[in-house]
Amino acid sequence: MEVADTIVVIANGKIEQTGSPDELYDKPANDFVMSFLGPVTRLQGRLVRPHDLEIVTVGTSNTVSGEVARVVRLGFEVRVDVATADGEVWVQLTRGDADRLHIAAGVPVGIRVAHESGGAPTPVASVRPVS
Repeated sequence: MEVADTIVVIANGKIEQTGSPDELYDKPANDFVMSFLGPVTRLQGRLVRPHDLEIVTVGTSNTVSGEVARVVRLGFEVRVDVATADGEVWVQLTRGDADRLHIAAGVPVGIRVAHESGGAPTPVASVRPVS
């Protein structure tokens, strides 16, 4: 995507969307285009990018409640799988954010789209001492 000014996404012989790499990534025409251009997860029936989600204290406004099911550290990033009433949601955090939030399996959390929150992440629980 870095070498093209315009990209055409085609599915089953039909043009789904044409635009710049940024347009396609930031404003996909449909779920196919969104999932074609990178990892996605589903929150309340809506596709979102895992790095566009944040984890906050349960009960924070505009959140979906859940419980951390798994934490997988992948170098600088951390994949947090959260079980919600609608199914599992994948949240991508930096290692620093995961440490600051004290993310661990079994911890109840709230999930929301980061750009809709208007605020910084809040620690979800003190499940281990901070060193």
